[in-house]
Amino acid sequence: MLERLNQALEHLESRLDQDIDMAEVARIAAVSEYHFRRLFSALAGMPLPVYVRRRRMTLAGAEVLAGELTLLDVAVRYGYGSGEAFARAFRSVHGIGPGEARRTGAVLTAQPRMSFRVVVEGSTTMRYRIVEKEPFRVLGRKARVPLVHDGTNAAATAHVESLDERAVLRMKELAGLEPEGVLSAVVHLTDSREEGAEVDYWVGVVTAPGASAEELDALDVPAGTWAVFDNHGPYPSALQDLWRDVFTQWFPSNPYTSRPGPELLLTRPVEIGAETGSQLWIPVERGSA
Repeated sequence: MLERLNQALEHLESRLDQDIDMAEVARIAAVSEYHFRRLFSALAGMPLPVYVRRRRMTLAGAEVLAGELTLLDVAVRYGYGSGEAFARAFRSVHGIGPGEARRTGAVLTAQPRMSFRVVVEGSTTMRYRIVEKEPFRVLGRKARVPLVHDGTNAAATAHVESLDERAVLRMKELAGLEPEGVLSAVVHLTDSREEGAEVDYWVGVVTAPGASAEELDALDVPAGTWAVFDNHGPYPSALQDLWRDVFTQWFPSNPYTSRPGPELLLTRPVEIGAETGSQLWIPVERGSA
């Protein structure tokens, strides 16, 4: 799979000075466009559109400094219909506008070409099973929080602590389907998995599709395939490592791709650094051979 990802990046690189069909890029990688965007973000640490913009502005910066083309010609070459739009994109990457860069010979920022390779990191193994699950509903409370890759997520913790006892008791009464018990669910609002990207963070329980509770929000989840990972380690670092490893190691070496849907986490919160067992459910589908 890594070879196909690199072929897709080569294709993308060859089209930086023209419109890029991301669906075609994903086909070269033999995955869906949705999975390609999610996988790229997890592997690269930035959303795919950000990487494309940085690469375009890296090439455009070199042409601006060379002075052989007008600024408008450079803008048009890299897909910008106006000098103003090009200047905004240029400034977002380099910190100065193209006119200023040409006049002063200022230092610019370069985004190197990216490629993926296998790195042997030790003896870590991942225990998982594949589950086919009928439609279900998550009943609980949700809040919008930023992603945090390392350490505690203050916004998520505040949401959990804001739950009143009545709501938690009602959730426990409604629980009954696997994964059974009060859990959290993360719904990604964009393809980005970078630090600070906003997600909908749920605390709730898995119920039958028709279940309802007046005081709780509802999230309907269609039938599908799930990869279920068992995890044990210090809280929350072991969980954050698992989430990262699923996308950077497990997906590239298994015949599955991610699909839209909430990522479910069943765990027993403990003191920071204490050992705890957890179960992570990731929505997946069988990938192309």
